[in-house]
Amino acid sequence: MNEEYDVIVLGTGLTLYKRFKIPGSPPESMGRGRDWNVDLIPKFLMANGQLVKMLLYTEVTRYLDFKVTEGSFVYKGGKIYKVPSTEAEALASSLMGLFEKRRFRKFLVYVANFDEKDPRTFEGIDPKKTTMRDVYKKFDLGQDVIDFTGHALAL
Repeated sequence: MNEEYDVIVLGTGLTLYKRFKIPGSPPESMGRGRDWNVDLIPKFLMANGQLVKMLLYTEVTRYLDFKVTEGSFVYKGGKIYKVPSTEAEALASSLMGLFEKRRFRKFLVYVANFDEKDPRTFEGIDPKKTTMRDVYKKFDLGQDVIDFTGHALAL
């Protein structure tokens, strides 16, 4: 797996000397241990609007490195896959089988055409009573596709 990350946020309180088994204790020039932290676990931070303005205003960019992501990725079956962002990428992706892709496409077309003010777009689904699980079932989506969809919506 490629260990490249988009955002690293500091602040876990890990003690580097203990973590890397360095004998002794940190020199006094480093200050007290509670005054600084190094996070060994990279973080993914999605930011827009007010959060971005706040980060720029507080000048945390002096302490953190930010990078724009090249896409979304999912972990499935021990491998990392790029989430397709175009129809051509979706057709070429091995993330889903051919039949799953067809069912998922029908689901996406339904979602894109859905208008809560127009009952003709409901296609027999009552949006006030039907659970998302039942909608997935109507389109015969498998658990992998459901998980993938939930992950994408969470982003």
